[in-house]
Amino acid sequence: MIRDFCRDDFDVIIQGGQSNADGAGFGIAEKPYEPSADVLYLNRDFTICQAAEMVYGNEIKGDFSLAFAARTRQAGLLAEGRKLLIIRAAVGGTGFSDCRWGPQDDLFLTMMDLIKAALSLNPRNRLAAFIWHQGETDVGHPADGHKQNLTRMVGLVRDTYNCPDLPYIAGDFVPQWKQSLSGGAEPVSRAIREVCQTLRNAAFVETEGLTSNAQQNGTDDTIHFSRDALNKLGERYFEAFAPLR
Repeated sequence: MIRDFCRDDFDVIIQGGQSNADGAGFGIAEKPYEPSADVLYLNRDFTICQAAEMVYGNEIKGDFSLAFAARTRQAGLLAEGRKLLIIRAAVGGTGFSDCRWGPQDDLFLTMMDLIKAALSLNPRNRLAAFIWHQGETDVGHPADGHKQNLTRMVGLVRDTYNCPDLPYIAGDFVPQWKQSLSGGAEPVSRAIREVCQTLRNAAFVETEGLTSNAQQNGTDDTIHFSRDALNKLGERYFEAFAPLR
């Protein structure tokens, strides 16, 4: 039987960006996510399902929004009877420089359609947070352009859906990968940090001490957080979010 979600009251979390937001972390997790009937995904194909870590081949793939959602529930930030709906808008290997997240680009337009769909399910649904991780694709391109694009994107989301104080949280890159570029990633990292400092009701998440897949799993993948690091990243995003709500 197809479930009708118009009877559920959702606090909606927008999750956007590229692969570290989409989830590309593997390995053992200290605190694996335990699925809840109160936390759901709205996928890019506009289907809704229970939120959970995904099986990829013979491994489990992490998602930092799950730890963020779990902490939100544990902290009692959901009003009685309300649930969380996570919009899964992130796509790996994408940025502003390759024309994917600008105001007329496909992924931005899809994200906006997903937000509209989530809010249209029930007039009591409301946007609760915009959690974003992206920038690796744009390293090597003008940082001022990244700053302008990011500022404009957040403004368009807030203006379109009349939520000027929607909490916006973004984070830094995988430390190992960032260090391997000998400062090459710093301009974009700094631009993201400055956007979070300039925008109202926004926060930047530091990533010191979080491991890559290479460090955790012995692969050559330095650009992606490990599964355990994604869980810790989600907790850090929550800690940044809590004072903003």
